[in-house]
Amino acid sequence: MVKRQALALLGLLMTAVSVLVFAPAAGAHDADEAYVYLSVSESSLSGRVELAFVDVEQVFGIDLEGRGDVVLERVNESLEELIAYTDQHLQIGAEGRQWQIEFGEASLLFPNNTPDFNYVQLAFEVVVPEASVPRDLEVTFDPFFDEVPDRVGLLLIENDWAAGTFDNESEALVAFDRSNRSRDVDLGDTSNWSNFTASTQLGLDHIRTGPDHIFFILVLLLPSVLVFGATWQPGHGFGSALWRVLKIATMFTIAHSITFTLAGLDILPLPPSRFVESLIALSIAVAALHNLHPIAANREWLIAFAFGLFHGMGFAGLVSGLDVSRSTQLVSLLGRNVGIEFGQAVIILLVFPGLFLLRRTSYYRPFFLAGSIVLATVSSIWTIERVFATDFGINDYVDAAIEWPRVLVLIAAFTAVAAILHQRERAAGRLLAVASQRPDEAELELATI
Repeated sequence: MVKRQALALLGLLMTAVSVLVFAPAAGAHDADEAYVYLSVSESSLSGRVELAFVDVEQVFGIDLEGRGDVVLERVNESLEELIAYTDQHLQIGAEGRQWQIEFGEASLLFPNNTPDFNYVQLAFEVVVPEASVPRDLEVTFDPFFDEVPDRVGLLLIENDWAAGTFDNESEALVAFDRSNRSRDVDLGDTSNWSNFTASTQLGLDHIRTGPDHIFFILVLLLPSVLVFGATWQPGHGFGSALWRVLKIATMFTIAHSITFTLAGLDILPLPPSRFVESLIALSIAVAALHNLHPIAANREWLIAFAFGLFHGMGFAGLVSGLDVSRSTQLVSLLGRNVGIEFGQAVIILLVFPGLFLLRRTSYYRPFFLAGSIVLATVSSIWTIERVFATDFGINDYVDAAIEWPRVLVLIAAFTAVAAILHQRERAAGRLLAVASQRPDEAELELATI
């Protein structure tokens, strides 16, 4: 029965894993290119220019060798000259009119930790005279074209919420060279569907790269194949146990969707991010300790819902305060929540079969205890780091452990080992008996007591 049900999940897993594994990666910078990034909303236009160190050194004679803080100080000493030059070589407008560009602070970009590929960044705001930003722009961009041979420029739309573009760092929209210094830039049509699909991908990316969310799901997964009576005991059927944990995860989604949406729409005041991130880490530790000493046994959905409220505030800041319409925000919020729900369902479907196979062996209890202790320890360290604004370096190890697609190898290995142990214990007649009660029956009895 277990084999048939596991095979039935294979098609779902193949599709789900491909969504997470084959997410687009950011492209690298090239030293012979200058970049202009634009962020577009209904009523504002902003961005940044990135100029290669090698060009800035050659044209302006600024020494950009040394530590980052020293280099930035030298850049700021020549900031007015850099801004004046960039302002001459970047023009943005529409319908034959050129708009004023207001430059701000300088920063540094070290994408490859190689001097030849480092960049000076200049942030800017465009003064748009129209009530809304036109979707057809006229852009001139030609820094260092006359001073350095073979220089080119690239324009990228980093953010355009209404068109469904978010945090784009790799896909250039138009290119500039000596023969094409001015280009017409078509931002394309806006649509709720583009916004929704792109927001869904962002939700998936949050799961794929967010250790907080992944750890909380793992905390909920560990007891999902068990039933608590006097002690934790192996649960019943594959389908009922899987459905149980999916319902728990859905309650988590509902909870974080509530705070995510209210805070994202500026209806719920958003606490300081440091406070929220500390609460999120603490919630993982508390949930892991609950596995060791249950206080809401067989009602883990209550824990998922309560702590989901905190997790929702953790990424509400991504959309709160944006200069976009309410309808655009709502569509984006819906898409992100769909992506998060789907992403966490993928993790459950990947990890659950191995847990289910292992649950009736004598190996599951020590694995369950060790896993809960590790998750509680790591999240406790996160809590201390965030409360006291320090760094113990634990994230380097966590990120390496959950990196896609490497983590799939670990999950596959765990599932294979679980299958081997299950088969060996079954052949020896040592499989543990399942609990005498189903989770819903145990919950009812505890509630009655």
